[in-house]
Amino acid sequence: MHGLGTIINCATVLVGSLIGILIKGGLPKRFEETIFSSVGLAVMFIGLGGALSGLMTISEAALGTQYTMGMVLSLVFGSIVGEALDIETRLDHLGEWIKGKMPKKLAGKTFVDGFVTASMLFCVGAMAVVGSLEDGLNGDYSILAAKSVLDGISSLLFAASLGFGVAMSILPLALYQGGITLLAQFVKPYMTDALITQMSCVGSVLIFAIGINMIFGKKIKVGNLLPAILFPIIFTLIKAVFPAFPV
Repeated sequence: MHGLGTIINCATVLVGSLIGILIKGGLPKRFEETIFSSVGLAVMFIGLGGALSGLMTISEAALGTQYTMGMVLSLVFGSIVGEALDIETRLDHLGEWIKGKMPKKLAGKTFVDGFVTASMLFCVGAMAVVGSLEDGLNGDYSILAAKSVLDGISSLLFAASLGFGVAMSILPLALYQGGITLLAQFVKPYMTDALITQMSCVGSVLIFAIGINMIFGKKIKVGNLLPAILFPIIFTLIKAVFPAFPV
């Protein structure tokens, strides 16, 4: 069944969030803060590991780098587009709108932060893209099933600190992964291993930035950097027409 992976992913996030909310009600504030910081550290190292695995190469026992210029340009151009569209503010407004529809008992002060942070974390990354493609083309949801376990644990920890907003991240998650699954037949021929690696690198940098925000406060507008994930596709198309393109 095509799309089953996204259904499983959303279900695990919802269950994890609900368990986290139950835990949140019985935890002292200092426990919540420590848990949130520990998750932030984990997110930072997940992002750092993903970025380095795509950027670093080993050739004849020597370390090298690849796709560095593409990553830098993707982040620069992505930030320009994201800032022009003001995606971060729009995500906040969406979170506020959803919060307004929620019962007051569920819509706490951290609802918007939980919704925005969890939405970006669950949607950014190679597993979301590749897993949705495999699900849409071959009905193979194994990658998304593995991602579901990670997201379920993360949602539990997030919700223990940020509350019900984390659970509502299933809405953008369903739209994002479900959309890729539906479009899989059209985009799969163009998704080469090199392109997926480059997109994963950029996505991992954004995950690292999310971890920084979790630990040090909202220092980076990660939402406004989201278009950066699409620029490796644009650069690949340009290079197909102009082989001398340096990225």
